[in-house]
Amino acid sequence: MKSFLFKGRSKKVGLPPGTPEYIGKRRVVKTKITFVSYNEQDYQEKEIKSIEELVLSENKPKVTWINVDGVHEVEILKKISEYFGLHPLVLEDIMDTNQRPKIEDFGDYIYLVLKMLYYTDKSDEVIIEQLSLVLGSNFVVSFQERRGDVLDPVRDRIRNSRGLVRKRGSDYLAYSLIDSIVDNYFLILEKLGDNIEDLEDELVASPRTETLQQLHKLKRHMVFLRKSVWPLREVISRLERERSKLIMESSVIYLRDVYDHTIQVIDAIETFRDILSGMLDIYLSSISNRMNEVMKVLTIISTIFMPLTLVAGIYGMNFRFMSELESLWGYPVVLFCMLVISILMLIYFRKKKWL
Repeated sequence: MKSFLFKGRSKKVGLPPGTPEYIGKRRVVKTKITFVSYNEQDYQEKEIKSIEELVLSENKPKVTWINVDGVHEVEILKKISEYFGLHPLVLEDIMDTNQRPKIEDFGDYIYLVLKMLYYTDKSDEVIIEQLSLVLGSNFVVSFQERRGDVLDPVRDRIRNSRGLVRKRGSDYLAYSLIDSIVDNYFLILEKLGDNIEDLEDELVASPRTETLQQLHKLKRHMVFLRKSVWPLREVISRLERERSKLIMESSVIYLRDVYDHTIQVIDAIETFRDILSGMLDIYLSSISNRMNEVMKVLTIISTIFMPLTLVAGIYGMNFRFMSELESLWGYPVVLFCMLVISILMLIYFRKKKWL
């Protein structure tokens, strides 16, 4: 899982507050700006090459959604920030991809930070990407670290006029984006849940060193998931409870539904964390039991050979007068006695259920 904890923060040491400085993975792809405008009757979608095109489209539709893929180009984000009148601290937070999920109400607009999650089957990793949302009276601006997201269901509903999104305002659009992100958490948890079940079966059957590595990997996933989702509860709660002029009363019930989903996600994460902690104990117990089985077998073998070694040692002494050495049946009798001793000891061990 890609870490987002304080990496690159040293760049900002000593800089004045509000200084835009990109903190995150280095990007080489050019920033892409997508413009979507709609109301119940009309719909328009296009890619914007410059901020001037955004100005020409002002106030035509009822709701405008500007999606920015890539927050590494400072000049482009400065122009967008100036156009929408964003506070310098908001621009700074947008470019700092290590932000904790949060919400800030500036009166004319609301700024939110969320975490989008992706699961890659090839590398078996969960990738975390920051999504910043700016909610205004008739617009929503979303800032993503890179191209590709989990918001296609919302785009599909807007294009095909399905659901209520074309009939409601920007607050409902913001809710739809948040809901799509939270719903994707369930898909991630489902994938991780399958991995945990497979790992649990492997722990019981044949634990290996690779099993322990996978277990620690899943525990690390849960740590980062918790850091991504736990603060979201507070964000949704504030959106639901604090009466902002940008949030219509009709949208509150939908935000309450997202809040319930967030609680379910948090409960699932906590459950998985408890299961993984228990699985670590199971792994240690399994390894200990396997070691005990090996030691028991080696101990039994050593115990069987101890009297045989004693007999062999006695008849291996170089005394001159040993009558058994002159006997024709001496060697076969000693071997037979050693065999009987071994069989009797095995019978005794089995009777004691040590075998």
